[in-house]
Amino acid sequence: MSATYLLSITVISIAVLLFLIMALRLQAFIALLLVSMGVAIAAGIPLPEVAGVIQEGMGGTLGYIAIVIGLGTMIGEILQVSGGARQIANTLTRKAGPERAPWALMTLGLIVAIPVFFEVALILFIPLVYSLAKRTGKSLLFYGLPLVAGIAVAHSFIPPTPGPVAVASLLGADLGWVILVGLIAGIPAAILGGIVFGRYIGNRIHTVMPDTAHVKEDADSDRPLPGFALVISIILVPLIMILLNTATKTWLPEGHGFAQLMAFVGHPFTALLVACLLSFYFLGTRMGFSRDEIQRVATRSMEPVGMIILLTGAGGVFGKVLITAGVGDALVDAMAASNLPVVLFAFLIATVVRVSQGSATVSMVTSAGLVAPIVEAGSYSDGVVACVTIAIACGATVLSHVNDSGFWLVKQFMGLTERQTLASWTVLETILGVVGLIVVMVLSTLL
Repeated sequence: MSATYLLSITVISIAVLLFLIMALRLQAFIALLLVSMGVAIAAGIPLPEVAGVIQEGMGGTLGYIAIVIGLGTMIGEILQVSGGARQIANTLTRKAGPERAPWALMTLGLIVAIPVFFEVALILFIPLVYSLAKRTGKSLLFYGLPLVAGIAVAHSFIPPTPGPVAVASLLGADLGWVILVGLIAGIPAAILGGIVFGRYIGNRIHTVMPDTAHVKEDADSDRPLPGFALVISIILVPLIMILLNTATKTWLPEGHGFAQLMAFVGHPFTALLVACLLSFYFLGTRMGFSRDEIQRVATRSMEPVGMIILLTGAGGVFGKVLITAGVGDALVDAMAASNLPVVLFAFLIATVVRVSQGSATVSMVTSAGLVAPIVEAGSYSDGVVACVTIAIACGATVLSHVNDSGFWLVKQFMGLTERQTLASWTVLETILGVVGLIVVMVLSTLL
């Protein structure tokens, strides 16, 4: 089939997907499966083979993603219920003081939101924002935007959060490179968005704690809090193990004995499993939790991620169908004709889906399915593929507005009007995405 026909199918499939999710309110998992089937049939894949392609796409994606998200979620849950997250917050804000508190809150968001979901991290730490704003008389935005900037960057840029892990899996990116590029792009983005812009907009929009704000405690007050260094170490253990594996692969030949050892030790499965067991013991058993309580915490942690895992698998199905149908070659030709770098091309696709659909995770998964054929067809280095991964994350971050749940969460917790939320949160998200894109564009030319 012609490239024009295949690209037309792709454009129509995205439009149909957005219509099903936004207009008909169909669950995204079902919508992705329906659209994938439609694309397979329209592209001429023989009917008896359609189910096999779907199964291969789902299995190939979930074989990796389900384990990573599952282990990461367990670590995040035990971090929350043990009070480890609260200990990090207390230590950072106490040492920083009111004047440097925005830096502490940004750092807090970056660290804790790596294993903890965006919504949970915001609910956990918004009391700190309220306390600091009340004590100093400053706007909630002065402290709130640095916090949400750190959380948003960790949520979209740094594995093992579901979004970047899903994109890395669909693109075949090395997770160590993704962590490294995500940190390099995310830290300056959080500083410019959270600290610089947060101070600017905080001086222009003054808000106080809303009457409708509800805050829940994250830990049993009768139990002692784990030490700050211990909690930080457990969070950093899997990241360091994965990064060491990436460094070893770069510096040593593939057959080297130490490289083979690190390929096992530094694999995300091993690294996250080690961190999970450490968290169970040091944040669970040593903090007075019984084995039954730890088991309940681990089990409960999986309840909210089931749909995320299925959604990611459906994104893998969409990508597999596009590759099988030959859309990958057509997209490669289209990108070559446009003369756009692959990093910018990926960002633009993710931005269009993000603005249209709203959810950052759905935008990342959908965009990765479209970009995966381009990456597979090209001979890109691990570093460049990681840059493409973060470029998709950047595109799925910008221009958050009324169709994004994060927009309404920030509005509610910071006592903003819709216009004020657009002027603060939406601009912040756009700064994060654009700064991150600039960094990965530069990095991609060096890698």
